[in-house]
Amino acid sequence: MKGYSGSFFTILLILSLGSCRWAENAHNDSPVKDSVLTPSIMKEHFGNVDQKEVFLYTLTNSNGITVKITNYGGIITSILIPDKNGKMGDIVLGYDSLNKYIANNPYFGAIVGRYANRIAKGSFTLGGKRFKLAVNNGNNSLHGGLKGFDKVVWDAHEITGSTSVALELTYLSKDGEEGYPGNLRVKVTYLLDDKNELNILIEAETDKPTPVNLCNHTYFNLSEADTDILGHLLTLYAGNYTEVNDELIPTGKLPAVRGTSMDFLEPHPIGERIGLVKGGYDHNYVLTKKAGELAIVARLYDPRTGRQVEISSTQPGVQFYSGNFLDGSIRGKGGKIYKQHYGLCLETQHFPDSPNQPAFPDVILKPGEKFSEQTVFRFMVDKKP
Repeated sequence: MKGYSGSFFTILLILSLGSCRWAENAHNDSPVKDSVLTPSIMKEHFGNVDQKEVFLYTLTNSNGITVKITNYGGIITSILIPDKNGKMGDIVLGYDSLNKYIANNPYFGAIVGRYANRIAKGSFTLGGKRFKLAVNNGNNSLHGGLKGFDKVVWDAHEITGSTSVALELTYLSKDGEEGYPGNLRVKVTYLLDDKNELNILIEAETDKPTPVNLCNHTYFNLSEADTDILGHLLTLYAGNYTEVNDELIPTGKLPAVRGTSMDFLEPHPIGERIGLVKGGYDHNYVLTKKAGELAIVARLYDPRTGRQVEISSTQPGVQFYSGNFLDGSIRGKGGKIYKQHYGLCLETQHFPDSPNQPAFPDVILKPGEKFSEQTVFRFMVDKKP
């Protein structure tokens, strides 16, 4: 779980050498748009939580890509990119106001932790001691418990470079918070560069052994939530997945995907075989890349708009969730109603319930070690009809 070891400043240096033009599209056509802007970051008041002021930060690169992030929950509230006709549109689900995120947020855009995904029965054994966690998903603990990292106010620091802008968020999760041992210091850096890449670096250190699994939980809809995501084409570079029981807890088995309804080794419309998967997709895929290697793990493409997101990560797994629990009760940005399958998540992560699954990759962070994982979202557009 030690993953990518580079610091944020190393990433900033690497990305600053990149092109200041639109990324080439999936068919290697010429770039869509020349640079016309200077990378910038804008800060505005967004509300108050726990007697702390919350801000909304707008990151813009030289090509006009815009990413909005709030220091409440580290939430990505908006990502604006163009479609094949040059029309800008918001490709992530969320709300227009902080109050709505506080009242009812199914983890839209948030940093989730201290342990992303599920831990069976909300308990695990570490160093001969049994730890009981907050249970918030049936019999299990999900995404850190009742008040995970998605519901706290993070400290924020803005960084501006010549070809990139970044927002650095930090949070101290105290010993015993939601039942987890150890004081865990977490740093998340969101960096938007002129290659149209949103780079997310998550780092953490602890003073006691503790399980750690941190990731971003953005819901994508490349059609701006005007329709469902069932027509999106998905590619996942994963040969196996973690089989789960009816409570979505891993059984320990890792079935092969090839030739099954779970197979996205080649691009497939999400809706093509979703009816064969009980409840829809909500599974952790076991990536085929080397441990800790930063490599492409997924591609998402919308033929309707030409928009594409390519995802690279150092993490060993990615949870593909097809928005099964969206039921039309949520009215999101611009008053849009989020019905079932109106968004999807590709959560780069360690495997669910790893503290209780010794055969899974290690998730125990020890004093003197650093949790460091990187995920990159690369935004592209295919202009062909």
